[in-house]
Formats: sequence, C-alpha cells, structure tokens
Amino acid sequence: MEYVQVTSTDDFRTDEIYKSYCETFPEDERRGESQFRCLFKNPKVKVHALLDDLNNVGYLISWELTNFIFIEHFEIFSEFRSQKYGAEMISHLFKNYSHIVLEAEPEHLDEDAKRRLQFYTNNGFSVIDEDYVQPCYEEGKNPLNLWLLANWQPEKTDWIKEEIYDVVYC
Repeated sequence: MEYVQVTSTDDFRTDEIYKSYCETFPEDERRGESQFRCLFKNPKVKVHALLDDLNNVGYLISWELTNFIFIEHFEIFSEFRSQKYGAEMISHLFKNYSHIVLEAEPEHLDEDAKRRLQFYTNNGFSVIDEDYVQPCYEEGKNPLNLWLLANWQPEKTDWIKEEIYDVVYC
C-alpha cells in the first residue's frame, strides 16, 4: 500500500476523491466544493490518496494541529472495503502519529454507525467525548452531535475541541 499526498486540485485524483466524498458523506457532514478545494492551499491540511498496485482505493483528509492530528474524513472506496485497507491505513497512522483524533457518529444512530465505531475501537481508538458537536460547515448546513475518538486518553477534551473548532471549522 502506498500513501500519496495530493497537493493540488490539478491532480487527477482530486476529482475522484471529491466525487466519492460527495456520494459517501451526507451534505451536513462535508464541505462544499469551494471549501474542499481550499483545503489544498492550507498548510495544516494533508490529503492522501491510498494506492494499491496503482489503484486508488481511498483517501484521508487530516489536519496537523498543535499536539495531535485530526482526521476529518477517511474513506475506503466501496469496491475495496472489507479487504483490510482501512485497518492498514490506521496502522500506518499509529506508526507516524502518537496522538490521533477523529469524529464518529454515535453507535445508537444506526447499524452503519455501530459498525464504524466497532472498526475504530478494534483498531485502537476509544470514545473520549460523547457530547461533541461538529459545527456546521457553512450557512444552510446543520451542526451534528457526534462522538470524539482518540488513540490515547486525554484528561480533558476541552482543549482538543477548542482547537478543532478554531482551526478546522473556522
């Protein structure tokens, strides 16, 4: 598996990533196209394409914040799911970052949310905040009640949420 940083909207992978991003994530859980394209200009953001034998199997959008990396979006394309690519990507992250944070839908929401949470807990994450609210991405979109997960147990989560709110959702 290879992780290729996509650094420009001119990269051919950008359109494939954005198309799947729009198909996979509900409107309230994602950026509009102009906001998405601005990610490539932000020095704190890294967009990685996941490749296997030159096949683009998924992507990861992360933010390098002060004391942790925040995973904003992570997707293995549907035709490549259940082939261990997701677990391999998480393992790669753990080798490179000691503090990783991500958002997930509460497990009681539906079976998909329960399955995703199980995937994250099986791969070393635990819930650190069940009262987290993802701010809306833009006017007309709704904030979301999500859970915050991490690969470590911080004593408090206020500072984590504050930096995510101030940097990622500003």
